[in-house]
Amino acid sequence: MPKLNLTKVAFACRDLQVLQERIVRRATGSEVRIATRMRPKRADELIGGNLYWIVKHTIIAGLEIRRLEDREDGRIDIVCSAELKRVAPMPRRAHQGWRYLEDADAPKGDDDGSGLGALPPQLYGRLAALALV
Repeated sequence: MPKLNLTKVAFACRDLQVLQERIVRRATGSEVRIATRMRPKRADELIGGNLYWIVKHTIIAGLEIRRLEDREDGRIDIVCSAELKRVAPMPRRAHQGWRYLEDADAPKGDDDGSGLGALPPQLYGRLAALALV
């Protein structure tokens, strides 16, 4: 069965390094918790999928989703692996909260052979705006 993924904007992150530092600060052991107000309706399909981070209108990295847990304050924790995996950049519009992303539409690993994964997200965004990638 194909996995379901989520996308989320990395608010106030300017690049991959800032995102990595944020994940390391928030990690507890080998896990990081991302709080959300609403439980995804398709929660069972998300286990084993990824939470992909959008930086400057580009998906640049992802965390594996391990489980979802209820919190005492009524919110939900999306519990992910603390290992941030870089992916080949993929343009994506900004949005609030999270959005589902089908596995067939998800970015592939960092080394897709194109070399685009090595580009800084800002440069990739400019090239994409010019329809060069």
